[in-house]
Amino acid sequence: QVQLQESGGGSVQAGGSLRLTCASRLFTDRGYCMGWFRQAPGKEREAVAIIYLRGGGPYYVDSVKGRFTISEDRSNNTMFLQMDSLKPEDTAMYYCAARKRDGPSCRLLLDSYNFWGQGTQVTVSS
Repeated sequence: QVQLQESGGGSVQAGGSLRLTCASRLFTDRGYCMGWFRQAPGKEREAVAIIYLRGGGPYYVDSVKGRFTISEDRSNNTMFLQMDSLKPEDTAMYYCAARKRDGPSCRLLLDSYNFWGQGTQVTVSS
């Protein structure tokens, strides 16, 4: 069973920073799209940041551009989401997700991401 394991969530004040980590053996297969998604209570899930492991992207949702950075550490099969200048509206459950890329860009077919972690909560207070 494929596993993605997130860590690094927590509670911070507005303007603070957090770094989320996603560990998975999927990183050994470079043919995957990997991304961070989030879902706040009462809102739809949205893709926050996405990369293609063979090179492509990163892609960010407009609301986090300039504040969040997605990156990976190939040697340790991990992916990160560095979140700076956090805002209360960034409060959500954050998920690491993946799908095999079989053509369309990783920023497309967001509903096709079929490997998910359990999520990590990020809470930003004003």
